[in-house]
Amino acid sequence: MSHILIIEDEPVTRATLTSYLEAQGYDVSEAASADIAERILRDQPVDLLLVDINLPGKDGLKITREQRAKSDIGIILVTGRDDDVDRIVGLEMGADDYVCKPFNRRELLARIKNLLYRTSRSAHGSRQVYRFSGYVFDLRARRLENEDGAAVTLTRAEFEVLQHFVTRPGEVASRDALMARVTHRQYGTNPRTVDVLIRRLRTKLEQDPASPAIITTVHGEGYAFTSHVT
Repeated sequence: MSHILIIEDEPVTRATLTSYLEAQGYDVSEAASADIAERILRDQPVDLLLVDINLPGKDGLKITREQRAKSDIGIILVTGRDDDVDRIVGLEMGADDYVCKPFNRRELLARIKNLLYRTSRSAHGSRQVYRFSGYVFDLRARRLENEDGAAVTLTRAEFEVLQHFVTRPGEVASRDALMARVTHRQYGTNPRTVDVLIRRLRTKLEQDPASPAIITTVHGEGYAFTSHVT
């Protein structure tokens, strides 16, 4: 049974979500603040965080950044504002998905199921190791190492975009295809979200991000992984 932690300061919303998700068969914990959430995360294994951005004190973006720095736990951000800037910043911090209030509970459930499936599949899939430009990319271990053997930290979204590239070297990937890889949605995407992920990956991978040799831009079409992969 997957364990979901709801971090939401509004009690009615929190209780409603908890009741709904428990009825769907999930083990659910509640936290009204970052402090309570951090205690739960220290004491129990959690598979997915459902985090309200606008929390008092430490907000959802900071929680996301801190958790992503130390784990690959699934994270879905929730906010009352339908703002592209919030969505992009949330993805930059390492969130996997983003929903706006008021949301359809069945849609939220579908996103939760998709994310839990992806995280479970990544954790239990067969071992696959790819090498390119001095890097070693281990899909099962979810680990990227540079030529010195040091780990290169990736957010989940960065990992999934890089996985898409290394398993399809030389192919042109549209922004829609890359966004679908991250969110499993083929609609309602903002192309800037993908551009942010590519820019971050280039900063981590390229010797000169301003003149990329690993992830190149195909004007009018998208991006291609042009490094040799073995």
